[in-house]
Amino acid sequence: MFLANKKWVYLIVLSLIWGSSFILIKKSLLGLTPFQLGALRNIITGLILFSLGFNKLKTIKKKEWKWLILSGFLGSFIPAFFFAIAETEIDSAVVSILNSLVPLNTILLGFAVFNIVSTKRQILGVVVGFIGTALLILKGADLNPNQNYMYAGFVILSTVMYATNVNIIKRYLQDVKPLTIAVGNYAAIFIPAVLVLLFTDFFSKSTFQNPEFKMSMLYITILSFFGTAMAKILFNKLVHLSTPVFASSVTYVMPVVALMWGFVDGEGFSFLQGVACLIILFGVYLSHKKKS
Repeated sequence: MFLANKKWVYLIVLSLIWGSSFILIKKSLLGLTPFQLGALRNIITGLILFSLGFNKLKTIKKKEWKWLILSGFLGSFIPAFFFAIAETEIDSAVVSILNSLVPLNTILLGFAVFNIVSTKRQILGVVVGFIGTALLILKGADLNPNQNYMYAGFVILSTVMYATNVNIIKRYLQDVKPLTIAVGNYAAIFIPAVLVLLFTDFFSKSTFQNPEFKMSMLYITILSFFGTAMAKILFNKLVHLSTPVFASSVTYVMPVVALMWGFVDGEGFSFLQGVACLIILFGVYLSHKKKS
């Protein structure tokens, strides 16, 4: 009973943190380019995690490194850039909605690639949640007809990477502690992130003279600490405690939080979107509800 409740606590906390990350990306882009934002997010997060558990690297076995490296690029490095690029054209709330494709991809990849079997109830929960997501997307398109939804492709590709990552953690890194996984991930992607930042105009005079620069740095620091470093550890713990499908269902609850932030920031929100949010929450419940 305690373990079941603990899973839900992790799910709710992660939803609040990650649901808020989309508005932080949007605000960070006011003074940074997408590539600067992605690189800084990986660098700052890496520094935070190294300060928390750099000594954990020596506990990683040689056979685990290839999965940690792959997990780092698929679960952190590439999506950090892709989400920033997507939000240059699409509202932050819509991006969070598209991110809800992760559980569906987790089931499909888990079954097709990793031989991880999902129950009929989990599949039903994902389908119900996906219907809610579709309603949110359709209504979002109605409210924002001038947005370039081609950029949604960056988010969809990221959901495939996230789904692959959660299956890798469950299948190959189950015995590695959550903090160790996070530190190992960023040990692999830290130098590539630094190289990307060096090839941007981040260190030019014009960047520092941008009136939005200081606030953007504050937002990206908050995003890196809470939305990436702390959330990575919590998510890895959630994967260990539950199934890949339940862990990835955090992306079904995140849009509820993101839509609220979007509404506060002037993005559109309608009654139908509220209904769709309730359908999503019901899908999450079904995906984890045990048989009588």
